[in-house]
Formats: sequence, structure tokens, C-alpha cells
Amino acid sequence: MRKIKIITAWILFLAVQFSVRISGQTTDINYLSSLHADKDSPLFTVYAAPMQRTEYKIDQGYQLLWYNPIKGIGFDSKDAGKLEIAFNIAGKRISSVNEFFKEPIITLSYSDIVGFYFYPIDSLRVDAFYSVYSSSSAFQDYTITNETDKDISFNIINKFSSDKKIENGRNRGKFFFFEHLRKRDSWMVSHDIPLVENFKNLFSTSSIPDTIVAVGKRIEYIQNIKLKPDESFNFRTVRILNDVSISDDSLKTVFNNLLNVDKKELITADEKAYSQIPRLEFENKERELLYYSAFSLIRQCMMPPEGECNYNYYVFSREPKWGWGYGGQVFHESLTMLAYAYMDPEGALNSQRVYFERQYPNGYINYRTGPYLNEKIEYNGALTSSAPWFNYQNYELFMITKDMQFLQEAYESGTKFYNFYTAVRDSNNNGLYSWGGHAELESVRDALVAVWDNVGWASNFEGPDVNSMLVKEAQSLSKMALMLGKFVEAHEWTDKANNLTKLIDKKLWDSRQNFYFNINRNTGKFSYKKNDDLKIKEIIGFLPMWAGVPNAKRAKALTKSLFNKSEFWRKNGVPTLSAKNKYYNPLGYWNGPIWVPWQYLVFQGLLDYGYKKEAIELSDKVLDAVANQLKRDHYFWEFYSADDARAGKNKTYIWSGMAAKFLLDIDNMKKGE
Repeated sequence: MRKIKIITAWILFLAVQFSVRISGQTTDINYLSSLHADKDSPLFTVYAAPMQRTEYKIDQGYQLLWYNPIKGIGFDSKDAGKLEIAFNIAGKRISSVNEFFKEPIITLSYSDIVGFYFYPIDSLRVDAFYSVYSSSSAFQDYTITNETDKDISFNIINKFSSDKKIENGRNRGKFFFFEHLRKRDSWMVSHDIPLVENFKNLFSTSSIPDTIVAVGKRIEYIQNIKLKPDESFNFRTVRILNDVSISDDSLKTVFNNLLNVDKKELITADEKAYSQIPRLEFENKERELLYYSAFSLIRQCMMPPEGECNYNYYVFSREPKWGWGYGGQVFHESLTMLAYAYMDPEGALNSQRVYFERQYPNGYINYRTGPYLNEKIEYNGALTSSAPWFNYQNYELFMITKDMQFLQEAYESGTKFYNFYTAVRDSNNNGLYSWGGHAELESVRDALVAVWDNVGWASNFEGPDVNSMLVKEAQSLSKMALMLGKFVEAHEWTDKANNLTKLIDKKLWDSRQNFYFNINRNTGKFSYKKNDDLKIKEIIGFLPMWAGVPNAKRAKALTKSLFNKSEFWRKNGVPTLSAKNKYYNPLGYWNGPIWVPWQYLVFQGLLDYGYKKEAIELSDKVLDAVANQLKRDHYFWEFYSADDARAGKNKTYIWSGMAAKFLLDIDNMKKGE
């Protein structure tokens, strides 16, 4: 068993100061401004407004249409329609990608803007720049150049279309106003999430169209253009949406302002925002593109202070927007802040401060916290919290940012949380802990869990997941106390961690199968309904390595299952359930797929026990799976198949941005060799 050693604060402080400080490096801020990415590149191409121009209730993001051969080019959204461009040249309408002479090449991409070029016909170049300027507005800027030695005549067709009929459409000169309805889903309604549902829209261009067609579900602005050799034509298409009560004149004012927005200023602002991202040495260009795409994903999910949040916070996804993914923060999603802190240290810390300010006097922190949500979830008289990764996150964030003020705040809040959590999660006072409240939600693994589904409710068991997390919580509090000069308290936290470590090793380890399992809370046995029915091998059995629980001999025995290709060492990483189990599904939910943050915890455990080669191999599996999916649809997903080229369930999911943390840690490890 590995014990935390108490060392003097000044030695630890010096170690922190002289450690490899990735956060102090600088990156080539022009990398994302000088891309050459085609449809087969692992580039994330969903865009949403930057934090300073984001407003929760009306927020609208877009996916770039560019890689599907049978679709056109433009901005698409789940709830608010799509913006596209097409051409009519020599009597032929050219609208889908497979009709172009040259398909799009992306030259610039940040979390809110994208630049690219394509050729609808030979020698007619289209340079495009798209911006999700704010939560309520987006524009597309085009420069079309005749690269031939002859005149070219053609029609430009700027199109808005929707899955639903355009309501109350009206043409006012070159301005077209219409309305659309975005219904909240049942989760948003039941949780009283206050999104605008009735929208007024403005669609127009900077140049006066020759024809406006508005029929059914589409609006088309058609302009006749003739370009001489080497001549260019520039124009801007604007789409604005806001609450239906907003006046037409107000939307026109926004339109006029957007016509004057300087693209270069937007690019410069993003280059500055990305400038703190550490510059790494990559094995190949695909890894580099994945790395920066992961930061774009996380940055895109960050929202400004609003409602009850006095600090910036995050949502799981902005486009597409889906109920509980737009409610607010929860501890297991906050693992992504361990990556985001390298890009925006203050933003990552402030996201954790959202928990500090919402904490109850008794130390309780509710399940999910957002600007308009305090989701505490009472179940059988008990309150549901989140999986206890709180102090682990806060200490790791301190080690990146070196912010002593944050450390003080985090220690005070974390102490209260730990004391609350351990007081209410050990009902039989045996020193081991169970999930409480709505136990399956609190456990993170909230559906298709082999033990929960086939044996019993989560709170009936004492498992390696919650107890390993609490070991890590106590270890983190000990390190925080040392840094703050609280030596007695540091020793007390170390004792708590070591005592729980002994109990995990004694009670949850099965020497026959060399694995950590859940036990019956009432009997302390691996049996609940029938003999040994709790001996189900799940990914949680490896969390003790992340928490430093087993000795080297036991860790080696545990890795026999981990490195077994027929159990856990699968093509794309470590599944949440052994592939030998009949309940296994490589693209199920918590019964098989790859969840990127959990892969990171296993990865860290391997590194801590000296399995460097295997840790790098695991990271390669995971990063390849994420990158390969980005090549196919340019989305990050909630989880990935353990065995093949598939992904599910929700798109644009923040916590898959943890891919960046793998790359940061590997680079740091190599530099420390």
C-alpha cells in the first residue's frame, strides 16, 4: 500500500515551482488561422458565440455544412434552420458538395468562426468566412473571384431553409422577417429552464438581391453577377433571431452593425484567446488538429455569468441543444476543466467557484448547478449530490494555475463537502461508503449498468468507485492543507485516506479473480440475491489504481484483466464492462462503450504504477477513436464504441474534450524524462 508522506510545505512549494510548467508555455497562435483541412481531417466544425457575446436564453449555435457530398455548404442548426449558398451557372444549379469543381478546404477554425474556400466551377473561387457573432446573430462573408481570362456570368443563391413552414414571413425591401418556434423538450419544461421559444428572425444580405423567393420552408435571395477576369465580388449574408417581442427596427440596427464587423478583429481576438494553449510536439498532424479541436469544444461550452451564476460556467453542449445537457454543471463534467485550465486558467477556476457560491451551509453541493437551475434531486428523503471528484479537481487546477487564493477558497469549500458527504454515505458506520440520494445518478453511471440492472439498486452496495474517489478526495485535501501550512490537518487527511485504503483492499478485493468488486452493504459479501452475483467486472474495478490503493503486486494482478483483449483491452480503449459479460454492448451506455474521462483515470493509474508503455498505448487507442470519428462527422460525442467505428449518444459533448489532457500529460511526461 502506498501512503501519502507528510513533507514540509516549503519542500512541496519548491517542487511545485520547479516542476514542468506546461501552463507557462506559449503556442503558435496562428496555427488555427493557417489550416489546410479537408473533409477527412479530424477537425471539429460546430460553432457558437464567444463567451462575451453569449446569452443563455436565446443562444443559438451552428454546425458547418461542408463535408457531406449530397448536402450543400452553409450553417445548419437543430432548432433554427440552415443558411446555405448555391449557384446557377450556365443554366445549371450547383448546390451540393459533389457538384463542385473543388470541395471545401478549411483555412481557419476557432470555436466561433471558420474560414474556407471552394470552387463551384473551374477557376471561380469562393472564399468564405462564417461567424457566430453572438447568441442571436450569425453572418457569412463571401468573396467570389474570377480566376479566368474571360467574363463569367452567374447567379448567387443565398438560402434560408427550415424543417418547418416559415411563419408570418414578410418582405421589407431587402429585409425578410419571419418567425419560428423552438420548443423546449420535456426535461427543460419540467426543470423550468427559461429559454425563449418564440423567435422573430431577420434574413438579409449586404447587397440588394435581384429576386426574393419565399415559399413554404425556404427563402432565397438571388443575385445576378458578372465578373471580369481577376475581378472579385464581396457580400455578407446575415441571420438574426431574438424574442418575438423585439421590434423590426431593432433587428435592422443589429444587421447594420454586423455589416461593419471586421473579420480581422475577430481572428485576432481568437488568436489571443488561444495563445495560452501549450505548444506540444505531436506525432502527426492529426493529433495536432485533434488537440486544438478539443480546446475549441470546451471553450465553446463556456458561458458568461448570468442568473444565479456570478461566475462563468459551462453547459454540456450548445449545438445541438438537448435538455439536461443545457442545464448547467456537474462534477463529472468538470473533469474537463483540467484541460481548459491550460487555455483559460481564470475561467476554469471560476467554473469551480460556481460550486463554492452555491454550496449549502452544511457542505452539500447539489447534483447540477446552472444559471437557472439548482437540481438537488431528493430521493427517499435523501439529497443527491455528484460523484466526489470535487477536491481532486480543485487540487489539480491549483497545480496548473498556482493560484493561492483559489486554493484557500477550494480548501474551505472542499472540507465542508467532504465532511457532509462522508457523514451521510456510511449509514452502517463500517468506514466504507455507498452511493446515496438517487444513487444511480450520483454514481455517474446512470443507465445500463450491469450491477444496477441485474443485481440491485446502487445504494445497496459499497463499491470501488465511490470509495476510491473518497480516498483521492482525502489525499487532495491533505496536499492542499500542506500548501496552506495546515500541517495537523494534512496529517488528519492522510490518516483518513490511508484508513479507507486499507478497507478497500481488505473488503472489496477478491483474490480468486484478482479484481475489486462491489459488496453487499449489509453483509460485506460479494453476494446480494444469489452467491457471488456482485462479482461483475466493470471499469470501476480499476479506479483503486487511480487512487493509489493497491500495492505493486496487487496492481500487477489487477492488470491481468485490464490487459486481456477478451475483457478490457479493446480496440478503442477500456470499456465500462468486461467484454466477456453477456450484458456487454460496445455501443450500449454504461455496459461497454468508451467514455473519454474514465479512460483518462485508468491512464493515470497506469502511469502511477509504472506502466508507461501501456498507458501510452491506451491513450493511442482513445485518441484514435475520437479522431477517427471527427474525420467522419466532425463532432465530438458523449461516448465511443469500444470495438468499432461508431459513437453515441449525444453530439458536441464537452467531456470528450478531455482528449487534450491525454496529450498534455504525455508531452509533460516526455519532457520530464
